[in-house]
Amino acid sequence: MNKMLAALAAMAATGATPAMAQTEAPGGLYVGAIAGFEGLEVESGDASVSADADSVVYGIAAGYDLSLGGGFVGVEGEYSVSTGSTEFPNTFAGARDGLEADGQYYLGARAGFAATPGIAAYGKIGYTALDTRSFTTAGTFADIEENATGIRYGGGVQIQLPGPLEARVEYRRSRYGDVGGDVGMATTDQVVAGVGVRF
Repeated sequence: MNKMLAALAAMAATGATPAMAQTEAPGGLYVGAIAGFEGLEVESGDASVSADADSVVYGIAAGYDLSLGGGFVGVEGEYSVSTGSTEFPNTFAGARDGLEADGQYYLGARAGFAATPGIAAYGKIGYTALDTRSFTTAGTFADIEENATGIRYGGGVQIQLPGPLEARVEYRRSRYGDVGGDVGMATTDQVVAGVGVRF
């Protein structure tokens, strides 16, 4: 009986080994491109009014993941550009009428786990910076270009494709304080998809 149990245990261990290998989390260097939707919301410095705009966002990302078996940790950097341009209501008495978003820079950490063979889920958090342009519709003041900093957090799912390719779908939210001019706070909500190559 003991020999039979030992044989069954050995067979189970042998059969489980490939499954465990298949669910190993991704690791190594990767680079990729992202594109998707961005919602931009800004609030006046005195918090009396807000304005929002929707636009396209696209960019490039690169990072490194350290595989920990069924999980991973990593660092990631990204540069993206959007076309969001908000305009405060005419009732706002500020000197600046609106804010236009430009480049966004991100550097942060992420961690995740292999949910199923070839699919991993992750969360992320890090530092982000936003290039902006405050403008007036009447053109009576020169544009003011500012750089605001903040925190980005979010999460997503990445899927292993044939060969070294992988795809991802991700949501992230960035909050920027003290943008400058008449703008106090800016927030971006983004849903993006991406394709990358892992080395």
